[in-house]
Amino acid sequence: MSTSTAAGDVTATAAVPPGPARSSTPGRPRRRRSGVSRPVLAPIAFVAVNAVLFVVFFVWPAVIGLGYSFTDYNGVSDPKFIGLENYTQLFGDSTFYAALVRTLIYAVVAVPLGFVLSLSMALMLTSPAAKGRSVARIVFFVPWLISPIVTGVIWRWMFGENFGLANFVIESLGGKAVPWQSNADLSLLVVIFATAWAGAAFNMLLFVAAIRNVPQSYYEAASLDGAGAWHQFRYITLPSIAPTSFIVVLLSSLGAFKEFATIQALNNGGPGTDNTLLVQYIYTNGFQNAHIGYASAASMVLMLILMAIALIQLAMNRRTESRR
Repeated sequence: MSTSTAAGDVTATAAVPPGPARSSTPGRPRRRRSGVSRPVLAPIAFVAVNAVLFVVFFVWPAVIGLGYSFTDYNGVSDPKFIGLENYTQLFGDSTFYAALVRTLIYAVVAVPLGFVLSLSMALMLTSPAAKGRSVARIVFFVPWLISPIVTGVIWRWMFGENFGLANFVIESLGGKAVPWQSNADLSLLVVIFATAWAGAAFNMLLFVAAIRNVPQSYYEAASLDGAGAWHQFRYITLPSIAPTSFIVVLLSSLGAFKEFATIQALNNGGPGTDNTLLVQYIYTNGFQNAHIGYASAASMVLMLILMAIALIQLAMNRRTESRR
C-alpha cells in the first residue's frame, strides 16, 4: 500500500511541469535582462564618444576650411566664392615652395635624429647593466612636460648670438661667437635639435614598452651561440620592435610637417623668412594678413601632403611585413 502511494506521488510530481522560479525576496519584482549586455555597451559608448570628438574637432573644421578655400574670406566680411583662384595663386607663389622645401629639409633631418635619440634612451633604460635608471627616466622625460613655447625660449637663450650660453662658453675658451640666429642653416639646426630633444621622451616610452615585450629567451639563445650585443640588437631587437618603429616614424613625420610652436618661439622663422615652415606660412597669411581663404587653401594642401605621407608609410609597412 505504501509502495503504490509513493509511486503515485512520484508520477504526479513528474507530470506537473516545473513553474517559474520565485524570487527569494517576496514582493520585489524580478529584473529582466536587457537585450544588450554591459560588456557590449561599454565599447560602443567609448567609440561613440571618440566618433563625436572626431567629427566635431576634425571633420567639421576640415569641411569649413575646404569651403573657405574657394572664397576670399578675410574674417570680417561675408565670404565670396572665387573658385580655384586661391589654389592657382598658391601654386604660383615662390614663398610657398620655399616653405615647403624648408619643411622637407627639417623633417628629413629631425625625424631620423629623434628616432635615434629616443631609441638610444630606451636601450639605456632597459639595459640590465645600466645604473640609476630611475633617475635617468625622470631626466629623460622632463622635456616632454615642458611646453613647446617654453622649449623654444630655453633653446633661444642657450643659442643666442649676443647673450646665449653656447657663445659665452665658446668665447670663454678663446673662440669666436657662432651666428646661431643670423645664419639660416645654423638656425634651422638649432630648431631640429630642440624639437628632437623635446619629442624624444614620448617615443622613448613606446620603445621601452616594445623592448620589454621581446622574450628574454631570444637573447639567452643568442648569447649561447656567441652573438655579441651588436648582433643581438641588429637581429633580435630591431626586428622585434619593427611595428613600434613604424608608429614612431609615422607620428614623427606628421609632427614634423605640423611643427609651429617651438620654431615660432625660437627664431620666428628667421632670419627673415628663411626658416618659415608650412604651418608658419599658413599662420602668417591667415591671421596676420587676414587672408583666411588663401590660408585655408594652403591648409588643404598640407592635409593632402600628410595623408600622402601616411599612405606611403602604410604601404611600405605592409610590403615589409609581407616579405617576412
